[in-house]
Amino acid sequence: MQVAQSKCLQKIECQGFMEKIVITIKTLNHHIVKSFLKPREASSHKGTFGHALLIAGNIGRMGAAVIASRSCLRTGVGLLTVSVPASERIILQTAIPEAMLVFREKLVENLDTFSALGIGCGIGTAQDSLNLLEYVMMHFKKPMLLDADALNILAENKLLLPNIPPSTVITPHPKEFDRLFGVHHSTEKRIDTAVKKAKEHHLVIILKGNKTLITHDGESFLNSTGNAGLAKGGSGDALSGIITAFLSQGYHPFVAAKMGVFIHGLAADLTLKTQSMESMLITDVIENLGLAFMKTLGE
Repeated sequence: MQVAQSKCLQKIECQGFMEKIVITIKTLNHHIVKSFLKPREASSHKGTFGHALLIAGNIGRMGAAVIASRSCLRTGVGLLTVSVPASERIILQTAIPEAMLVFREKLVENLDTFSALGIGCGIGTAQDSLNLLEYVMMHFKKPMLLDADALNILAENKLLLPNIPPSTVITPHPKEFDRLFGVHHSTEKRIDTAVKKAKEHHLVIILKGNKTLITHDGESFLNSTGNAGLAKGGSGDALSGIITAFLSQGYHPFVAAKMGVFIHGLAADLTLKTQSMESMLITDVIENLGLAFMKTLGE
């Protein structure tokens, strides 16, 4: 791989089977993200900022639901409903009193109620989760995010990949990405495939890593925020909640993805003022989302 890097532009050369492919990647910075952020009008109300549905958590995995829910609420969504197993409801009602609940055992029949949907964090890969994912992909017609176990289910059932609705956001880490699209032996080859698959399937792909890639319809960005303190369980759940909140507020999926990745990383960078990379918890990062918004708007 050869990389020619300027302040805002990179060119990555990937050697394909027959030809060398040059991918132009922009750097995602605070000026770009600030230009996206919409001011919150004084006359606005909770309905102005959307109603998100998070399908997250399972028995023994409720931390994922709590983390995704808390980050979603901290990112400004107007209303949040969370689908969890009935047996686990007390955990969420205690940890996140601001959220409403719907029991996992009862399918949400009126999905049109919701502005955006995020599914996958900690749901498991059993048959009931597969059935639920299929149902959601078939019936939900608004912006959607797929993460974690939703991606693992798709990797085990690749015939479902063409059924993912256009402009859906998917957020794989490298191992999840390889389960979906085949084994890659270098970061540059994985980036090349991500750009191609995003265009082929009309998706927004967030390839998480040291410098997270966000790509859609041939346009690609590498994030400029974040640090190794995020290399811990729960970071992806928080990112999913953040992006789902932006989707619910009406941001285009590609814009929501860019904003979410940047703000998530910036909050982690600000957390280093009080924590080390070793001691940082994702709950610390979520508590610094407000500072990340203020810094982005202030610079």
